[in-house]
Amino acid sequence: EALRDAFDGCTGLTALIPPDIQSAMWRKFLMIVSWSGVGAVTRAPIGAMLAVERTRQMMTAAMSEVLTLAHSLGIALPDDAALRTMEFLQTMPYEATASMQRDIMTARPSELESQNGAVVRLAAGAGVSVPVNELIYASLLPMELKARSGLEGVTPIKPSP
Repeated sequence: EALRDAFDGCTGLTALIPPDIQSAMWRKFLMIVSWSGVGAVTRAPIGAMLAVERTRQMMTAAMSEVLTLAHSLGIALPDDAALRTMEFLQTMPYEATASMQRDIMTARPSELESQNGAVVRLAAGAGVSVPVNELIYASLLPMELKARSGLEGVTPIKPSP
């Protein structure tokens, strides 16, 4: 409330306190995890991802997994949260990218662990299946580790004969 009151005195800013902060945070989480993860894997801007049916389906599936996970954790997200998020993303400029996506594409440490990695860990603890987020996380983890110097000197595992 003190932060909202401080912003109220600023010209052009409106600060709101949501009635359910957990729900508000998970709505944002659902959007950014999906956009960042699919964007980093495809290396495409949001407009290109949404223009291609299969990547749009991948993003929708990633969002649905986060929605299911949120519900399993008792977070009151509306059932149409993924649909509304997709509608919002369609208003973004064609070339827009997410910060995690930009970091991974430029070999900088990213928010992978606190985004798709968090989904994978929370889902494992809740017994929820999140195969799209698991694929995104596994696909991006080598680049993340390299950006954090975690793969230097690591010998690759050789396949069994």
